[in-house]
Amino acid sequence: MDLKYPIFLYIGIPVLVAGLVVMHIFGRRRKYKGGRRVANTRFFRGLAEYEGQKQLRRVLAVVLEVCIIGSLISSLILAARPYRTETTSNGVKKRDIFLCLDVSYSICYLNYDLVDSLEEVVAGLKGDRFGILIFNTSSVLYVPMTDDYDFIRQKLEDLKEYFRLQKIYQDETSSYDFGNTEDYMKMREVLDYYDAGTLVNNYTKGSSLIGEGLASCVYSFPRLASEDRTRLIIMATDNAEMALSTPLVELDGAVDLCIKNHIKMFGLFPDQETYDKGNYSDYTTDMSEFQAGVERTGGTFYQQSKTLTVEDIVADIQRQEALEVDELIITKEIDQPEAFVIVLLVCLTLGFGAGVVLKS
Repeated sequence: MDLKYPIFLYIGIPVLVAGLVVMHIFGRRRKYKGGRRVANTRFFRGLAEYEGQKQLRRVLAVVLEVCIIGSLISSLILAARPYRTETTSNGVKKRDIFLCLDVSYSICYLNYDLVDSLEEVVAGLKGDRFGILIFNTSSVLYVPMTDDYDFIRQKLEDLKEYFRLQKIYQDETSSYDFGNTEDYMKMREVLDYYDAGTLVNNYTKGSSLIGEGLASCVYSFPRLASEDRTRLIIMATDNAEMALSTPLVELDGAVDLCIKNHIKMFGLFPDQETYDKGNYSDYTTDMSEFQAGVERTGGTFYQQSKTLTVEDIVADIQRQEALEVDELIITKEIDQPEAFVIVLLVCLTLGFGAGVVLKS
């Protein structure tokens, strides 16, 4: 325990001791003055009742004096403000993580594995904020940046179902027509719910607009210019852009925005077998362009393969980025008056009781 203002004790204790010394010296010298003298009191002084009352008053006088001293000392300590120092690590300044997903059907296999792996990662987050943006032709801020991990996990679970249905759609038809079966209609209802937001104007703009999706993700970070935080984007895409008109932002321009705002990218690219299921572009060209953009931000590029699974990639991202977390060490002064308030109240109560008995 420490004292905020010890000067009260440095001055108060010597004054209190001096006052007690003076009181006791003058109290012993005090002689009988005034009043009426009573003769023949020897008989009364010899009575047991008289002796008992005399001892009681002596005890009560001592109790009263001790209570007064205790009250004064407690008051001086309270005035000196006792406190303790507590050091805590505040996790406010942690990572802001955005999951940026290209939700075109050609990459549903990679997306399904990714969100499945990220559910456990989110469950272990402490202090980090997490957000999800999905895009195809247009972008949807699916989960704004938040630390409500239960909500994030639920939304990841919903996305996993979306990608599961995309996989079924890709695997079971090439004509995009299942007929009018009840199962198909239920599946189409879920797919249309997500597609409605990510395919706005796709007939004129095209699909898989990678640069626009990444740029939208960059500007979805809260307080991008005014708050200094570690920010990163985990982006999954096959980089197979099929634009029907000139996009507002190309991939290189979006990467420049990441660099300008100190955002590091971790890029996940599908293996060739997965890529070839839904694309007719050049695998090597799309991969090298995306890899170059990711590495320009200082991040890491990952190519899914039989030897490097999505689970391995996510685990590696956790290990690397955990080193960049900045924790704020906060030292707090916590007042501790409780014990001395109790002592003061007890002394006042006992002293008041002793004084009433002595006066009676």
